[in-house]
Formats: sequence, C-alpha cells, structure tokens
Amino acid sequence: MKKYPCVLSIAGSDCSGGAGIQADLKTISALGGYAATAITAITVQNTLGVRAIHPVPPVYVRGQIEAVMEDIRPDAVKIGMINDVEIVEAIASCLRTYRPRFVVFDPVMVSTSGHRLIEEDAISALTRELMPLASLITPNLSEAEVLTEHCISNVDTMKAAASELLKFGCGSVLLKGGHLEGDKMCDVLQTAGEDKPHLFISDKIESKNTHGTGCTLSSAIATFLALGYDMPQAVEHAKAYVTKGIHAGKDVHIGEGHGPLNHFYAPVPMKTMK
Repeated sequence: MKKYPCVLSIAGSDCSGGAGIQADLKTISALGGYAATAITAITVQNTLGVRAIHPVPPVYVRGQIEAVMEDIRPDAVKIGMINDVEIVEAIASCLRTYRPRFVVFDPVMVSTSGHRLIEEDAISALTRELMPLASLITPNLSEAEVLTEHCISNVDTMKAAASELLKFGCGSVLLKGGHLEGDKMCDVLQTAGEDKPHLFISDKIESKNTHGTGCTLSSAIATFLALGYDMPQAVEHAKAYVTKGIHAGKDVHIGEGHGPLNHFYAPVPMKTMK
C-alpha cells in the first residue's frame, strides 16, 4: 500500500506567512512531503515584529494532535513555538502515547525581531518534558546560551555547548551558528554516543530576508527524515534547501522588515512510499 511521507508540524501560526506553521507547510510541501498541523498559538505579527500572542487552549492542541495521529499516523513530527506549560505537557503526553519515529524540536524562544516568545516557566517544562522525547533539537546560539547558561562565541564553545545540551536526553543536537562573527557560518551536529561532531560550514548570504529560517530548517530536517535519510544526511539536505531558499529570495521585497526566504524556488512533486 502506497502512502505519502507525512510530517506533523506542532507550532504557532504566523499571519504574515513567513514563519511558524505557514513556513512549515510550505517547506514540507516543497520537499515532496504531506503536511499536517496542530496550531499551538495565534500570533499577530508581520515582517517588522510580533505584536501579540494568543495561546490555543491545551485541550484543543491535544485534540489536533490526536486527530492526526489516530488517522494519518505521521512519519515525523516537528515542534516549534510553545509558550505555555500546559501546552508543553499536552504535547509531551501525546508523544509518549503515539511514539512517532522522529521528533524534531526547535526550541523557539525569541523571534528574529527580538520579541520574547516563551514564558519563563515554560523553559524548564521544555527541558523536562519535551527534550527527552526529541530525536533532534535545533537551538540557535541565543537559545543555547539560555539552556546552558554559558556564553557561546566560537566553534569550540559551540561544540562544548552541543555536547552539554545532550544532557537533556535528546538523541542529537544541531546547534546553529548563523549569528557567529565573520563571513562563514558553522552549525554543529552532535549525536549521543558519538565522540566527534559533524560540522556544516557555509558562506553567509547578505540578506535581510531571514524571517522563518529556523522554522524552515527544522521542518525540512523532519521531512528528509520522513523520506528515509539518516540524521546527518537529513541535516545536510535541509541546510542546502534553506541556503538556496535564502539566496533565491534575498533581493525580493516583501514587507518593510525581515522578509521570508523563497520556499518554492524548486518544488518537487509529492512523493509516495510503501
């Protein structure tokens, strides 16, 4: 029996279309996957910043996840913005019940424009409830500094931080170094049980259109895992997709702030699997 490789995105809605659920839908679809969603919050935002956040009641977050899990049975789950402890607990309970093969968790804490997206007590809930259930977590430097309580300023401190983040119980950590000084960017992938990390080094692209890149990367990784790639391959292909999307959209004007990348620079048909 044939099926589509399905990815469930559990994240917040971005009405401007560049990040969150909207970015995930575009990414999964552009890479040949079937996208399902469970919305955790409604945000009021555009390319200039986040104006307000309204969490979805936890019972409805749980209901959305259960509806998808019981019927479509996704191959991978991507988790994005959660700013409420009860929603964290609802998601964790569902993951323990349905046990999806892959869980990619992007611990979103601060928006591109600098807006705080998470309550303080939700951070400890994330580390306690969700990270032990994750195949991969994908923090950026500022998020990793919050989680490790250490300054991260170069590749060596990134390696140390990635190893330290494994203590939360996740299978792998992809520490994103896009905000390092210099003309190169380096991401560090550290997997539990492996001594040597994978380094992904690329040139920085000068562009203000970077809204939603973290959401896009994590949902792309989840999609490639659903398609059958192993973790280093999934990260490598996802990073290539994001890099090309940024390059394709760098000269496009949408909004007066941080615009989106071009998710559909080279879409592929929906794939089928047995």
